[in-house]
Amino acid sequence: MYENLKNKNLFNFDETIAADIFTDIDFPWEVLPKIKDFITGLGESLSPDDYDKKGDNVWIAKSAAIAPTATINGPCIIGKDTEVRPGAFIRGNAIVGEKCVVGNSTELKNVILFNNVQVPHYNYVGDSILGYKSHMGAGSITSNVKSDKTNVVIKYEGDKIETGLKKMGAILGNYVEVGCNSVLNPGTIIGSNTNIYPLSSVRGYVPKGSIYKKQGDIVEKR
Repeated sequence: MYENLKNKNLFNFDETIAADIFTDIDFPWEVLPKIKDFITGLGESLSPDDYDKKGDNVWIAKSAAIAPTATINGPCIIGKDTEVRPGAFIRGNAIVGEKCVVGNSTELKNVILFNNVQVPHYNYVGDSILGYKSHMGAGSITSNVKSDKTNVVIKYEGDKIETGLKKMGAILGNYVEVGCNSVLNPGTIIGSNTNIYPLSSVRGYVPKGSIYKKQGDIVEKR
């Protein structure tokens, strides 16, 4: 049931240091509460030849480029050849993969970024998972709390799936492109190889291999 929402159909586990967190877990929202403890355990296993431990449970790959004005709170892992640009704010509970870009004034909190993810300009990504080579355009954000503060519900093909979470942002499959200044509302799940038009307000499930023009206008890629 809900096959399109399962981790195995959204992500490429060869493209993350965090593959083990998905073991025996079907759905991405079930992963979010486990990120903090997982980072601490994984960090302690990382080779000091490849990673430096900085402060309280922060591991940064020696090949990563970290701007002096970036703020990184633990627990956190920054992968190899990743760039964290000036003014970035990583609040903690963040796994940032290899060859990623975390840009100017971008804020991350309780997230997994697979390898080659780009959040390069004024993005907020909270309580979310971004699949391999996904990209968020300038100013696009994940909204992770409902206005009435009730638990987030996933809307999928007429069903409402209870997550049990008060905070859940967005789940992006592999190769998702999010247009500039878009808002991904709480509980949004976007299938792989999908494009979101700029200035979109997105909620619920967007199928893989599609183009999201606006709510109710989603077309299949040719």
